[in-house]
Amino acid sequence: MRSGNSISARIDGPSFEICILAGGMSRRMGRDKSRLKIGRRTMLGQIRATAKAVGIPVRVIRKDDVSRCGPLGGIYTALKTTRAKAVLFLACDMPFMTAEVIHRVLREFGEVNQALFAYTTEGAGFPFALRRDTLPIIVEQIEKREFALRKLARRFKARRMRMSSKWRMQLQNINTPEEYESVSRINR
Repeated sequence: MRSGNSISARIDGPSFEICILAGGMSRRMGRDKSRLKIGRRTMLGQIRATAKAVGIPVRVIRKDDVSRCGPLGGIYTALKTTRAKAVLFLACDMPFMTAEVIHRVLREFGEVNQALFAYTTEGAGFPFALRRDTLPIIVEQIEKREFALRKLARRFKARRMRMSSKWRMQLQNINTPEEYESVSRINR
């Protein structure tokens, strides 16, 4: 997938795009996580800038077409509205994501994969990539009320991208006021 110093955005025709999910309810945080600042940027602004640096189209999904089903609402919305063959998903609450990790997902996804999820000791999670034609499976998961990404990865028998502790900081989610305060102190 490499051509020179950039990643090709083509997978059998038009496409790969990055969708940043920012439509959640932020229950644990108690306020909109995407608008919280770490340093000079919001968390969403930081991950958007990182994603744009990769050089493929980036969209932010702020309003889920199906609400109250966790990230599956955003996944559904992104896959339903994309023109791309595949979508790489990022979360707005992962401000330390790097272009290096995004490039790795794009490389490992490959042309024949239906689904690729990052795996840590906690299981499947962000970042992950899905082909657009997986939308019917997302619909089934929503109808069954099986909203967990881990269940979705199992359903796909997804390819696993192992993420060692080396990647811990890049994959860190900021979900609670305590986590936010902790990273805010470091990045002042």
